[in-house]
Amino acid sequence: MNFFNYRNNELYCEEVPIKKIVREAGTPLYIYSSRTLKRHFKEFDEPFKPISHITCYSVKANSNLSLISLFASMGSGADVVSGGELFRALKGGIPPKKIVFSGVGKTEMEIKEALKAGILLFNAESEEELSVINEVAGKLKKKAPVSLRINPDIVLQTHHYISTGAKINKFGVPFQKAIGIYSHAKRYKHLNFAGIDAHIGSQITMLTPFIETIRRLHGIISEIKKGAVNIKYLDIGGGLGITYDEEDPPHPREYASALIKELKGWKGALITEPGRVIVGNAGILVTKVIYRKENSAKKFIIVDAGMNDLIRPALYGAFQEIVPVDQKEHTIVADVVGPICESGDFFAKERMIADVRRDDLLAIMGTGAYGFSMSSNYNSRGRAAEVVVDGSKYRIIRSRETYPDLIRGEKIFLRKG
Repeated sequence: MNFFNYRNNELYCEEVPIKKIVREAGTPLYIYSSRTLKRHFKEFDEPFKPISHITCYSVKANSNLSLISLFASMGSGADVVSGGELFRALKGGIPPKKIVFSGVGKTEMEIKEALKAGILLFNAESEEELSVINEVAGKLKKKAPVSLRINPDIVLQTHHYISTGAKINKFGVPFQKAIGIYSHAKRYKHLNFAGIDAHIGSQITMLTPFIETIRRLHGIISEIKKGAVNIKYLDIGGGLGITYDEEDPPHPREYASALIKELKGWKGALITEPGRVIVGNAGILVTKVIYRKENSAKKFIIVDAGMNDLIRPALYGAFQEIVPVDQKEHTIVADVVGPICESGDFFAKERMIADVRRDDLLAIMGTGAYGFSMSSNYNSRGRAAEVVVDGSKYRIIRSRETYPDLIRGEKIFLRKG
């Protein structure tokens, strides 16, 4: 459930008309509902109360400081995948002992920064990475807490770009090899093997893959217990899906219940890394119609947002619901496209859509996750502004980028020829 609703045929976010926000902030514009954010975090986190757990919000889904700060105030940790995300998580008030650092390509500098911050765990993804973390920790005279990410070889019914748990993916260590690594943990004098981790993908709409992953991790833990390694944390990652179109994902209560059942007898803490399920349907991208055009094949609605603002349809062929800010009586079949000089710059193809005209506003729904965080300056377009609504109030939480912003840090170098 979200708090974007029509009142007298006009779209509102909570108590605020979308058009009112647009008059101040312009378009393209990301708008987030704080009520939805709070509701979704509680609905995900509270069902896990019967067990020891840490909910580590996946910063890559939406890294705006206001959102991170809100989740920090609700007791959230953070899952980060770069030094920049670590910086944001700390600035947003996430306690270091609630931060896990994932990703296959951590640099020595990022490892050093995380060690100095005192994070909870590194989710290491290869033996070579373990060696580098061990070396950096030794130079700092620290003991690095690590969790080995397992690739459980589970194939998902999701887009292949966001499947991360199959053996053909770059992520994690094969589960057959993991036991051997744990059994030789003592060779890493500056590492503390405190956890085990798996993250199998994104936008998962069934419980079975999560249950199967837990069972495979349990099997590895049973073998590890025979040695001297004490596993305190089991990190199941994120990936629970949301409804964009006709998907019917399990409710977080069902997800939590299934995981808790599988963890019966587990004495350690569970770490989860939700992202999309919390922020996805809490945000919209508002865009203005610039032109309409038509040829012998189809109609086009050209808007001022482009694939640089929201790349999911171009990158994944993802479906995003598109609705008019002012409801219309009539509909047409058209492509909704942006101004970028790429044929892949589209938000919908052959879609039944409101019969909007120049200067009308459209809302692209479900863009709170992997919307702004994946945006770019392609075609030298400034990135969109971001706004959060709280009841009858709203605030711009990121200003729209200007032309000077586009060239900040650049220098002109002329070589005489």
